[in-house]
Amino acid sequence: MTSEPVTATNPDPTAKTTDSSGEASLRTPSALDQKILEHFPGLVVRKDLTTELKQNAVVPTYVLEYLLGQHCATDDPAFIAEGLESVRRILSKHYVHRNQAELIKSTIKERGTHKVIDKLTVELNDKGGFYEMEFTNLGLKKVPIDVDFIKRYPKLLVGGIWAITDVEYELPTDPKASPWQISSVKPIQVAGVDHDEFLAARAKFSTDEWMDVLMQSVGFNPEHFSRRAKLLTLIRLIPYCERNYNLLELGPKGTGKSHIFAEFSPHGMLISGSEVTAPKLFVSNASGKIGLVGYWDCICFDEFAGKDKKVDKTLVDIMKNYMANRTFSRGIEQLTAEASMVFMGNTQKSVAYMLKHSHFYEPLPDKYIDSAFLDRIHAFNPGWEVAPVRHELFCTGYGFVVDYIAEVLKHLRTEDFTGLYKPFFEISSEVSTRDQTGFEKTFSGLMKILHPDGKASKEEIAELLEFAMECRRRVREQILRIDDTFRTNDFIYRDLETGQEVTMMTPEEKQYPAFSGLRPLSSEADINRAEPAPGEGGQPAASKTTASVASNGESPPSPAVAAEVAPQPPEPSKLKEHHLVVPENSKGWSYRRLFGDYLTGTTGIIVRDPYIRAFHQIRNLVEFLRMVNEITPMGDEVTVHLITGSDQETLERQVEILGQVQDSFAGTSTPFSWEIDASPNFHARSLTTNTGWKIALDRGLDLFQRFESSPFNAAAVVQEARLTKGCEISYIAVKP
Repeated sequence: MTSEPVTATNPDPTAKTTDSSGEASLRTPSALDQKILEHFPGLVVRKDLTTELKQNAVVPTYVLEYLLGQHCATDDPAFIAEGLESVRRILSKHYVHRNQAELIKSTIKERGTHKVIDKLTVELNDKGGFYEMEFTNLGLKKVPIDVDFIKRYPKLLVGGIWAITDVEYELPTDPKASPWQISSVKPIQVAGVDHDEFLAARAKFSTDEWMDVLMQSVGFNPEHFSRRAKLLTLIRLIPYCERNYNLLELGPKGTGKSHIFAEFSPHGMLISGSEVTAPKLFVSNASGKIGLVGYWDCICFDEFAGKDKKVDKTLVDIMKNYMANRTFSRGIEQLTAEASMVFMGNTQKSVAYMLKHSHFYEPLPDKYIDSAFLDRIHAFNPGWEVAPVRHELFCTGYGFVVDYIAEVLKHLRTEDFTGLYKPFFEISSEVSTRDQTGFEKTFSGLMKILHPDGKASKEEIAELLEFAMECRRRVREQILRIDDTFRTNDFIYRDLETGQEVTMMTPEEKQYPAFSGLRPLSSEADINRAEPAPGEGGQPAASKTTASVASNGESPPSPAVAAEVAPQPPEPSKLKEHHLVVPENSKGWSYRRLFGDYLTGTTGIIVRDPYIRAFHQIRNLVEFLRMVNEITPMGDEVTVHLITGSDQETLERQVEILGQVQDSFAGTSTPFSWEIDASPNFHARSLTTNTGWKIALDRGLDLFQRFESSPFNAAAVVQEARLTKGCEISYIAVKP
């Protein structure tokens, strides 16, 4: 495989970028951009150009960057504009859109030949003894292809590849033969990598700089990420550089979990977790055809979580053996492969809720909640710590052409860095062999990514070792919650120079010590008995105020402090039906004062308000959700469902913003959902709890007068400082 040479020069300080309309805007390259271009000439691309083209092109990132590398590898604004136009023209002329397939076929027929950019897959016609190609978007099937192409590009047989293909049309003399012919196939990827040159160039960068280079290469702006956040992102690259590496990541949707596996490398395959079968993944006993693990370096199962997914128990058993031993069977024959496995899924519950009531594996299909399967996972990446993808997180600087860094990582699969920590640190004998294998593979992968020459300081090695041990400890601690036969053990390493021992714990163990070591219990009463009382060395179920104090791995407040800030459920006898009038132009009122006592202890709230449409009305809703979140005991959950109205003028924007609110509260103690009631008689506004209270609101949540939204105005952050509109509220006892 070859690619045309890509050249780049040092950027001009007045270099420009282009906005979504194609207009150029001034852009000053950063010092890091200058350094990347200096030491990796011809191997980098402006990531904002990729983002711009990606908006209108449904092709993988490495396809776009292949074209950008040929036409836009320059710092000259005029050449960039011209190159972008060339890439757009190529995509317009040669990329096949499904709805234009017939037009492209006609073009090929009239001209006799035409280049197309499409995804190609090949199957063997076992009766005829020849190979036939299928074009994914063009729709052509059973097109004969020369066996030489199959020998050069075997991935055509499994999953397919993106390529630039010369397709010819000629009516055959045999009416049964295909009129379509393939004269050339050129996969869209780089020819190869000089690894020594790569290591020499890498040596010019500090560790911090190199982390930023890699973040930019995967498309993110490193300025918006902490060092830990960068590690949480870069761990996703390990399956590309570490053989037979098994990674699990669960977290809220919208955090870009599958981004790297969908488009980062031509050596990776992204499939739906519910679409895979044993023959497709491993081997077909009927045909003898090797499955995906025989051809790809990394296989990512997207949307892996979900109780409603159908799972083949036979597949789970084969995967357990493969993930542990690299082997799988075809009849009596044992086969081996090197593909890494990645499992990505969404969580619906908060971390505290899962720790208190279940375990982190709870979202997975039941057949995968198997201790033997889960114990094969080398690292559990905490997706709940990853920030949701936002526009400002995307990179505007230079990064590697993704296909280049993909080839670098593929080369590093031949290296073994698992023992590079041993001159400095010793693992405690208490750690099991499988646990040690797990975090050593993670450590090896991180070393390859950040220190590909194997050279790092003792402090840097300690950082990566601790992160790797943490990710494996998360696997083990959650298995202990589902299988009594697994033995509890600490994760300890010792500094050989000082003799100091370090015990690794996960951040969630530090943040929620009351729930650490719990196993799922059968009833709420059991859970309450399991929680230590104040003064017994534990932490009671506290409000979100406590959780915020204990975040970022810091020590949580003492039980006495937690008890002071935790909302105390009112005695049922003190909650009375009554009618309240809130005066006009008064202060001192808040959602917590008005509703807190009646909402405490509930697990479900329905908000009926036909006028949650305008910006300030949705802001009121968010403040209400925040209040409910604050009064919910740590580790518990209160669902809030909104029933509201709309009109044609506000519907589109309303749906967009309510969707954002729903996404932002997913994974918190206050999951939010909503629906629009189109009934013309929908006017009454109320809050209804599943504990038997209905709060009728003549103004809904819109209780406060307009105020200046300045960050320096107390009214912007303290409801009690706002003037009220004046309203009436009725508290009514109903059957729950």
